[in-house]
Amino acid sequence: MDELPLDPRTFLNEIEGHLLIAAAHTEGRDAAARFTARLDWLTDGQRADVERHFEAEYLTLARASWERTAERGRQLRDEYEETYRRLRQRLFAACLLGCALLAATGLVVIALA
Repeated sequence: MDELPLDPRTFLNEIEGHLLIAAAHTEGRDAAARFTARLDWLTDGQRADVERHFEAEYLTLARASWERTAERGRQLRDEYEETYRRLRQRLFAACLLGCALLAATGLVVIALA
């Protein structure tokens, strides 16, 4: 097989993703069972159908929540990167100004000597 070796960080992210999905499925099934437990008038087939739909909706909501969280994380990363870039530019400008002042001071001292 011509598969590329997987980066350890990517591999761990993949595992974490699968674990999150499995946990969401379990949470969805548990929530569906709790919900249908109060509906004692449902037949077994109806209960299974309601639980299946409930779990699917739960997973849809979880996915939407994860996507909003990921988007917000990207926005924050972009904001922090921009702030960091501006701070680097200011520091560089301050260093240049300091070097220019040192050079000017050196020239003045040489001229006075």
